Amino acid sequence: MTGRRRHRAGDGSQRGFATIREPATAGVPSSPFGRRPLPSSHLVPNIKQQEKRVRSASRQRLENLRYRSTVKTLTKRLESAVASGDQTLIADEHRALLRTIDKAVSRGALHRNTAGRKKAQAARLVAGKTA
Repeated sequence: MTGRRRHRAGDGSQRGFATIREPATAGVPSSPFGRRPLPSSHLVPNIKQQEKRVRSASRQRLENLRYRSTVKTLTKRLESAVASGDQTLIADEHRALLRTIDKAVSRGALHRNTAGRKKAQAARLVAGKTA
């Protein structure tokens, strides 16, 4: 029986629950792992504009990843500078981190609230060493 199965008066196994089965995946290539359809990343668009959108989305995703990764790297550099205690190095690393965070926000790689949180964490790190 396809579709919804509802509770019947004599059936005690499905008391009070409605089970909905997954629809058949007609026309979607099947996965080698059973009846599950392939992930959407394996489906190739057949419209020229959508092919372009897939390429540009991939490029943008990698660029966003570079920004986020750079922010993490600069944060670690700031932590090591704070551990070393060199004030000029701390100031330089802090400035570079804030600049990269602001660029990431303007490019859309980071949400502005995330950026504010990361800036505040960096400021606390610097203030803890200078105090």
